[in-house]
Amino acid sequence: MSDFKHDSFAWLVELLAYWEGRVQPAQLASIHVISRQQASKRMRTFLAQNPEALRYHGSEKTYRPTNKFFPRHINRDVGQYLSWVTGQSAHHDAIPANICLEPPRRPITPELMRPLMQALREGRRVEVTYVSISNPNDEGRIIVPHHLVNTGQRWHLRAWCEKSKSFRDFVLARFQGAAELLDKSLISASDDEAWHTQVRILIAPDPRLSESQRKVLEHEYDMHDGQLEIHTRGCLVSYKLQLLNINPRIYEADAKAQQLIIVNKNDIEKWLFN
Repeated sequence: MSDFKHDSFAWLVELLAYWEGRVQPAQLASIHVISRQQASKRMRTFLAQNPEALRYHGSEKTYRPTNKFFPRHINRDVGQYLSWVTGQSAHHDAIPANICLEPPRRPITPELMRPLMQALREGRRVEVTYVSISNPNDEGRIIVPHHLVNTGQRWHLRAWCEKSKSFRDFVLARFQGAAELLDKSLISASDDEAWHTQVRILIAPDPRLSESQRKVLEHEYDMHDGQLEIHTRGCLVSYKLQLLNINPRIYEADAKAQQLIIVNKNDIEKWLFN
């Protein structure tokens, strides 16, 4: 197995080769704060483990990918590259980016996170104070967390709630005060049916749009045969729809406002928020 499987150097080499079509040892040295000689040595190791993946062009002092380049460390999602490149102004010809649309920061303290993280690692119960829109008053409860989830808008904790006797999503910023670590629990992630159930969501352009308008959306979302197929966990279905600006409970009168529809709404009904 490659020594670079979890190495940021190999990750960066693949990222640059895949998205920019070039890798320069001087740039790698600058980003990793190592000497040119060290960067060249690491490149030789990378090439030994990925023979013929890159070809060196002496006149440019640049490696370029060949048709035998198959990245194994990056996920090939352009968002991964854009997130990296827009934060690399000190070491890269970075692209200016306006990040004002990032979600607002929410107050989450270390006093809360430390016991929650320990409970996650060790499968323990934890006593917390939690408020919500439906229960805005301080409310103590005991939960057993099993995963942290980033919905694209905020972080929440997937956990068993002893009060409701069910698995729930708890918004991290709605916990108040510290959390008290308790004993181990017999409940685990393996008991969470909604977490382990894989659900298929089919999305398509609103049929009321013109053919040319539908083609725009088909291209934008890389649809096949006029549909986008999304696979996710049952408990994450509504969050996926939110990211697509689809409200499954509202059908806009204006097709240009609606844009996308759920093709198999009956199949996913049980996973939608009430």
